[in-house]
Amino acid sequence: MVQSRLNVAKKLGADGMYLVQNNRSEEDTVADIHTIFEGEPNRTIDACGAQASIRLAILATETGGVMVLVGLGTPEVQIPLINALTREVDIRGVFRYANDYNDALNLVASGKINVNPLITHNYKIEEAKQAFETSRTGAGGAIKVMIHCK
Repeated sequence: MVQSRLNVAKKLGADGMYLVQNNRSEEDTVADIHTIFEGEPNRTIDACGAQASIRLAILATETGGVMVLVGLGTPEVQIPLINALTREVDIRGVFRYANDYNDALNLVASGKINVNPLITHNYKIEEAKQAFETSRTGAGGAIKVMIHCK
């Protein structure tokens, strides 16, 4: 995670943000998150899929809360399963958003959600190679890279 992406999330309405620091323990990181949110979040979303972020999402979520796993990482990870079970943290997976497209399109079309800040780079079809490289490297703070076919 990089600070520039967190800044965009905040601009788009995120309740809080936390840039994970490698020198902080898992317990200290969870405590930091609870401080930022003035308590335990009742919902957390992991869009990364890395083992460390999945673990943090479970541990930070309040008892009886929901942790949604969107990101895909390695096929197997170690998670604090007993912690989640005893605290009744509901772990939900989302894959490919197949049932969400109509709702998402309606939200964008109605103007309730503005996706424009997410589109950071635009390229013509002739510049596709450069567009893919920008997306791969995150150059220039790339979030979403569009290739226009017209």
